[in-house]
Amino acid sequence: VNMVLYTLFATVLCTLVLPVLLFLAAVKLWEIYIVSGRDPSCRSPLPPGTMGLPFLGETLHMVLQRRKFLQMKRQKYGFIYKTHLFGSPTVRVMGAENVRQILLGEHKLVAVQWPASVRTILGSDTLSNLHGAQHKSKKKAVMKAFSRDALEHYIPVIEEEVRCAVTTWLQSDSCVLVYPEMKRLMFRIAMRLLLGFEPEQTKSDEQELVEAFEEMIKNLFSLPIDVPFSGLYRGLKARNFIHSKIEENIKNKISKPADERHHKDALQLLIENCRKNGEPLNMQEIKESATELLFGGHETTASTATSLVTFLGLHQDVVQRMRQELYAKGLLGANSQDKSLNIETLEQLKYIGCVIKETLRINPSVPGGFRVALKTFELNGYQIPKGWNVIYSICDTHDVAEVFPNKEEFHPERFMSRAPEDTPGYNYIPFGGGSRRCVGKEFAKILLKIFLIELTTKCNWTLLNGPPTMKTGPTVYPVDNLPTKFSKFVDNYN
Repeated sequence: VNMVLYTLFATVLCTLVLPVLLFLAAVKLWEIYIVSGRDPSCRSPLPPGTMGLPFLGETLHMVLQRRKFLQMKRQKYGFIYKTHLFGSPTVRVMGAENVRQILLGEHKLVAVQWPASVRTILGSDTLSNLHGAQHKSKKKAVMKAFSRDALEHYIPVIEEEVRCAVTTWLQSDSCVLVYPEMKRLMFRIAMRLLLGFEPEQTKSDEQELVEAFEEMIKNLFSLPIDVPFSGLYRGLKARNFIHSKIEENIKNKISKPADERHHKDALQLLIENCRKNGEPLNMQEIKESATELLFGGHETTASTATSLVTFLGLHQDVVQRMRQELYAKGLLGANSQDKSLNIETLEQLKYIGCVIKETLRINPSVPGGFRVALKTFELNGYQIPKGWNVIYSICDTHDVAEVFPNKEEFHPERFMSRAPEDTPGYNYIPFGGGSRRCVGKEFAKILLKIFLIELTTKCNWTLLNGPPTMKTGPTVYPVDNLPTKFSKFVDNYN
């Protein structure tokens, strides 16, 4: 009997008590680790917040719940709070003044540092991960692809691709899933304009590349564990396929004399920048840069274009006012076929510009940015320890901005009296700020204006599921993919 009781006791100890004790010990060590992260030389306390499970932190909660998780944190802890995400202790920051200090503290207080999974998949030599002179040199090369002259050359290609997509939507007997369609459209445009893929090549590679990008982007923000079937493993596998296709295009560019090309795309400019600096052509670096361009050039614009279809589908009065502006500028009505688009004409579309600005205020395509503290510093009474990650939130900063009355309403007219850049402080930052403001800002504006012109002059549309639930991963998108029915707009402005 004693032996049976002893065996039973040992079994209970090993199966129940010991694991609990080990778990409690792990939690205690975790708490000690977090407390030790506080810099004793700074009197200010750490921000409020929780660090989640040992070692995993709150990454899983954030990935699964996204906006709900972030809203709960903001309501509970305010504009600055601590958490533990993607393997690192992190401080999340929002509010115009707090974000201003982070964005203007580049190279002094903070430096850009995306999570390890993002750096591994996109690469360390991308524009978003470079610092100092290297960042400045590559940014200068990329900016040439977004000069006014370059943008002027892009307009006919954008018109062609958007018109083709809209025609297809109108011919569809069933509903159109707007978000996947928008990603394909913006992907084609980015491939042609930013990477110089020929139209035939774009069509043949499109489906495989779009699927690979889907997989890569889905796993960008994952735990930094590269084992079979992990998120990072799947993301890298997709990335490698994308690189193989881009490498074919790079070799084609190198073999083709530059003067055969009517206009130089961003990829061509990056290749020439390497040659100009006397550096040997680093194929891996160029592939990483091209992948980043393709990601930045289509994922964010697809998100915003989908949000535009959403908000305009819910606000027909705004669509009517847009059409009135297009008619006044000769882009709708009897003589609209004779009017060709150029940058000057697009810049005159002030109200349509405000529609885009208001959409980006409510649904900024990128929710925020990542930095790392270069030294311990104080922010609004809290210490940010050296080495901790800092996430500045764009979406939360817009949500809490008091300069926008009735901020839950879609009201483009709020921007008619002043430009967003004139908004006090950093209350409106859809393209980021400081030295790392989005290099493709003007490209995105022109692309979205052309899209809206084609959409509103050719289509009426109905959102079949009504207002969608939005998620972030990593850009903002509708959970239901926005099923929509398009019908031909009858032009009564003739």
